[in-house]
Amino acid sequence: MIYIRRELERKFLRMSEAFKAVMVVGARQVGKSTMLKQLAKDQNRAYVTMDDTQLRQFAQSDPKLFLQTYRPPILIDEVQKAPELFERIKILCDESEEKGLFWLTGSQSKKLMKKAGDSLAGRLCVLKMYSLSQHELLGIYPENDIDFSFSAWADRKRMFPENNIVDTFERIWRGGMPDVQALDQEQMQEYFNSYIETYLMRDAVDDNGITDTEGFRKFLRACAAFTGQLLNYNDLAVSAGVTGATAKEWVKILQSMGIITLLEPYSSNELKRLIKTPKLYFCDTGLCAYLSSWTSRDVLMNGAAAGHYYENHVVGEFVRNVAYGKNKVNLNFYRDQNMKEIDLIAEENGVLHPVEIKKASEPDRKLLRAFSVLKETAKHVGNGGIVCMTDVPLPIDEKNSFIPSNII
Repeated sequence: MIYIRRELERKFLRMSEAFKAVMVVGARQVGKSTMLKQLAKDQNRAYVTMDDTQLRQFAQSDPKLFLQTYRPPILIDEVQKAPELFERIKILCDESEEKGLFWLTGSQSKKLMKKAGDSLAGRLCVLKMYSLSQHELLGIYPENDIDFSFSAWADRKRMFPENNIVDTFERIWRGGMPDVQALDQEQMQEYFNSYIETYLMRDAVDDNGITDTEGFRKFLRACAAFTGQLLNYNDLAVSAGVTGATAKEWVKILQSMGIITLLEPYSSNELKRLIKTPKLYFCDTGLCAYLSSWTSRDVLMNGAAAGHYYENHVVGEFVRNVAYGKNKVNLNFYRDQNMKEIDLIAEENGVLHPVEIKKASEPDRKLLRAFSVLKETAKHVGNGGIVCMTDVPLPIDEKNSFIPSNII
């Protein structure tokens, strides 16, 4: 299989120069191990995986001897399976001034994050990886973080092909799992079925203690049905036949597994009557489409849920940009009790960039009216716009643009 360069590479190597240990977390099969093995190719770095039963038992029973045998610099894959190593890693980090001693991967879990945080506070940098972005699938890697000015969008557009609804929904329906990209429709169905049974259900039982596996499968499908919408625990609970309390716990578990992400509502002391409910999105739209039985790109593209999937796709690309970018950016959405809504607000350096998301080539400019609610905040409202299926960036007014979704 041809290696697809990952956008996280730049940030990972930068953090490896500054921290003694760097850990990449994320959902199963998004490419964490593949990336780190690729980066370690030209280094004298040992590689061990805790998927190997003998190595795992060795690490669990005698972590000191294990790390004498496999000395840093080292890449330890699936480190969550041998949490006994963390205390020894801490000691070795404290004994050396060298950076990048330990490269770690871990399938995201609450237990892993707590154990790693408790043992390696101040020594460990944790980076999150997602399935393939549209940049990675196209082999196009913009050097700069997103700039919401029209001139920046126009410059960025020169790197990208034409925005096309069929290509976009192929990307949405297929998702970004590396192993899915070369599969046909029948193979994809079996891949996702196996993914759920082999990884998600096993992790739900082994790592999170879930005993109602059939209820959890129904809950996964219910979450997929509500993607791009306000999180309603009662509706999810009814769909899965579980209690509201169980629904809340399972949402947290799916977050910790890297399957879903919640976009929190924007809050401000100046703005009253804001809703406090987050919106639910899947980290991979291909898995979401499979769970909702969208069996082809065209059926999904022409179906009733197309707008929600398009929004999920765009939000997901923004989430990836922020995770892999240089600058700190907060992502939220706005909705108040008067039903005024802004799909996405990117806050950077105290400046708010409002974004609407619409699956149309020429959305109504009146959508920008919702942005006026932000004038009541003490923060500066910067450039924004409408992410849509336009071919090229177009200015709407002095601050806002029509933005092709394939250049996000």
